[in-house]
Amino acid sequence: MKRIVLIAFGLVLYSFAFAQEMPGMKMPMSKSETKKTGEKSNDNKSEEKVTYTCVMHPEIHSPKPGNCPKCGMKLVKEKSKTVAKPANSSSKMHMSKDTSMPMKMGMDTKDSIHMDDNTQMSGDSSRGKTMNIGNMKMDNMDMPKVNLGPIKTIVNNTPPHTVTYHLYIRDTTVMFGKKPKRAIAVNGQIPMPTLTFTEGDTAEIWVHNELNEETSLHWHGLFLPNKMDGVPFLTQMPIKPGATYLYKFPIIQHGTHWYHSHSGLQEQIGMYGAFIMNKRKEWDIPTIPVVLSDWTDMNPREVNRSLHNQTDWFGIRKNTIQSYSEAIKTGHLKTKLTNEWKRMLAMDVSDVAYDNFLINAKNQSSHPEFKAGDKVRLRIANGGASSYFWLTYSGGKITVVATDGNDVEPVEVDRLIIAVSETYDVVVTIPENKSYEFLVTPEDRTKSASLWLGSGPKVPAAKLPTLKYFAGMKMMNDMMDMRGNMVQMEGMEMSNQSMDMNTVMYPEITGYENKGKTKGSQGDNGTSSSETDNTASQDMKGMDMKNESKNDPDNTMSMNGTTENRKNKADEKGSVKMDNSMEGMDMGNTSSDIVTLNYTMLKAPEKTTLRPGPLKTLSFELTGNMNRYVWSLDNKVVSEADKILIKKGENVRIILYNNTMMRHPMHLHGHDFRLLNGQGDYSIMKNIIDIMPMERDTIEFAATEPGGDWFFHCHILYHMMSGMGRVFSYQDTLVDKTDITSASLAKRKLNSDDRHFHSMARIGIESAGSDGMAMLSNTRNTIATAWHLGLHPEHGEESETTVGRYLGRMQWWRPFIGYDYHYKRVGPNGEEIKKGIMGNNIFGNDKYNMLGQLSNKNNRSTITAGIQYLLPMNVISEFRTDLYGKLRFQLMREDIPVTPRLRANFMVNTDKEYALGMRYIITKYVNLSSHYDSDMGWGAGITITY
Repeated sequence: MKRIVLIAFGLVLYSFAFAQEMPGMKMPMSKSETKKTGEKSNDNKSEEKVTYTCVMHPEIHSPKPGNCPKCGMKLVKEKSKTVAKPANSSSKMHMSKDTSMPMKMGMDTKDSIHMDDNTQMSGDSSRGKTMNIGNMKMDNMDMPKVNLGPIKTIVNNTPPHTVTYHLYIRDTTVMFGKKPKRAIAVNGQIPMPTLTFTEGDTAEIWVHNELNEETSLHWHGLFLPNKMDGVPFLTQMPIKPGATYLYKFPIIQHGTHWYHSHSGLQEQIGMYGAFIMNKRKEWDIPTIPVVLSDWTDMNPREVNRSLHNQTDWFGIRKNTIQSYSEAIKTGHLKTKLTNEWKRMLAMDVSDVAYDNFLINAKNQSSHPEFKAGDKVRLRIANGGASSYFWLTYSGGKITVVATDGNDVEPVEVDRLIIAVSETYDVVVTIPENKSYEFLVTPEDRTKSASLWLGSGPKVPAAKLPTLKYFAGMKMMNDMMDMRGNMVQMEGMEMSNQSMDMNTVMYPEITGYENKGKTKGSQGDNGTSSSETDNTASQDMKGMDMKNESKNDPDNTMSMNGTTENRKNKADEKGSVKMDNSMEGMDMGNTSSDIVTLNYTMLKAPEKTTLRPGPLKTLSFELTGNMNRYVWSLDNKVVSEADKILIKKGENVRIILYNNTMMRHPMHLHGHDFRLLNGQGDYSIMKNIIDIMPMERDTIEFAATEPGGDWFFHCHILYHMMSGMGRVFSYQDTLVDKTDITSASLAKRKLNSDDRHFHSMARIGIESAGSDGMAMLSNTRNTIATAWHLGLHPEHGEESETTVGRYLGRMQWWRPFIGYDYHYKRVGPNGEEIKKGIMGNNIFGNDKYNMLGQLSNKNNRSTITAGIQYLLPMNVISEFRTDLYGKLRFQLMREDIPVTPRLRANFMVNTDKEYALGMRYIITKYVNLSSHYDSDMGWGAGITITY
């Protein structure tokens, strides 16, 4: 009896201690419920043993969730093993000693904004009132909420009316970078004027084109008549120089949106601005429209051409070459060799080296009017042409309250990344009478821009340290197979930004590399990586990195540093597999203190389920070739794909899989879509989704428009121009017609972007003669010529011209036909004339080729046909024949990155021709060069690259 009393007393003490670990948690249970729970526990004779491993280091096996000790990536669950469980074992909740569970019942007030915790309740399709944690069942429990406190509202009593704007588009000159450059201003300003409306108004916008070129305006994220959507040759004819165009449409929604040119590359040079639609009852809170953008002094057409001609000049400027010398110095030679064996280029997270980054057209902007305790809403639109931005704030947490113009339940984070064209509404607080930095950092972390809020001593935000590119390269090596496909790791389901593969490159998450081994990078901003890292380290010491969310026992750290709910493993339908186990939770490491927003953390305040209707399901694979800068869907660009037919009344579900190494912000015109992010009926509404590498995401929208064609495309400007998109076309007859009168002309013009031929050339001028190449190429086709012109006739002269077409998703195959002219003066018996430093051919007498055929390389003029194939190590192999049956096999490679600026090249073929050279890159267009050629011998001089 005494034992029973002691055991009962011990259980009471245990229960009391357990209750103290969860202050504020209300867990009413009836006796019957308690009995049922106990019976369930006793009846459960076995349990599944769960272990965790790393997708990059499968030798890691951990009984606890967390991060890989080798690379910092999130551990994923291995296949479960069932083990015997004692019949009378009691259910226990294991918690780390610093973990608590505040679960106070939240009471909503009229002017307070709350957010439910994003822990998945039972039944993903609704706000269930039952939550399971471990083997415990908690009924009728509200989860922790983010409380913005009292926020007053103001009612607009002005009746809906027509709001008129006149926009005058003109050329201007700006100096956003290092040189005065051409830009496009609207009403004399960049960004374009902020256009403000109230829900229920009618927009009447007169556009006066005073440029010497065509233009257009697209109203990003707006619901409007098809002919007002602003896509030239799809929903309207472009606005001609000197012409005026009227855009008129009803304002039937609210939120933060933006508008921009959809003509050519005009968006890159200033044609972007905020478009704000207020609610009839709006927050009475200081609000600042914030338009982010990127600026380059280079002509955008030259940027686009450079991206397509395989230059690595942007990598040189950003110090992201990852050359062999750097690989050897930092101990990453094996990683570099593996990378090139898989035919990949250097690791990078952005395409263009920009000269500046801007917030409302300024690199440094300030609003000193705020005082301690003020809350400020920032309506942020990323108007950058191709830059993602990290957003951080030195004054504390950032509260996200809306995305793409749609409200979400407020969620607090330390930082978020905003995709190209994406919008977020965030609220920040001014803690004291100081000036706090809202820091905007591009994803490549080369520079930054700042918005200072408040007055007084400046409080800078922690600078983001230089990325660990070789760590990223190793990660991509493991993720890519030899066919150029992303490897689907067993047990790893990626969606909704929940697993950022680039986390391995974030020193603030996964730790700094050995500074004794790592070369400090020198970028255009004049900051070395070691300097940046040290600065960031010092800045972070004073930064409040406490993770309030770590008190939630159902959270664990995701790969991107996010305190992530463990339920966030969505299948292609958006359903979620939930793991409520809290055993072995460890929230004590530094990386888990940084809470990064991802889509799974966002929840709509109201149900967003689509109205009933037939379901049409589509699947697209995001495909691309970084070597040739071709971006597509299902390996087809816009000009190669048919329109996707839909009908009014249908619900359209789209499953997107990113099989590339780049992020892609996919945008749908004229519609909002539900992003199936594990929130069931409360999935968020968006018009752009950021899809990370290897992610599979599902979106769905109601086809409610009366007709018309609607563009769906990647919003990285240069990806869109290369053809990464589709057109959704309603089969319903469009009554309110567009002004397009010639469908064939419009189709030809719309397809012209990805069919455009880009030029490139390399011209060597050296002491022994000239050699070089020139090429015109578009998505599939190439016209190329190469030449070798010796200084003397005995050096030889030759020219090979080919017309070819790239085949396959990775475009490693290129069949071609061409013309080959070779002439070289030889002795009376056909012997090679020696001159200067020219020596004997290392392969011996070249009268016969290596295939035993009589060679005609010294005197031939013939048509050729053959095929090229890209081998591992990025070596181009070529097999061809001519009209006389002469065969030739050749291996060659250009641009081997010896150092960040030194490039090597070689060529050898069965005609016993060979060459070896080096180029040192001085500027984008000028190189010092030297090479040895089996015909011309040694030479040195300059090489012009274009």
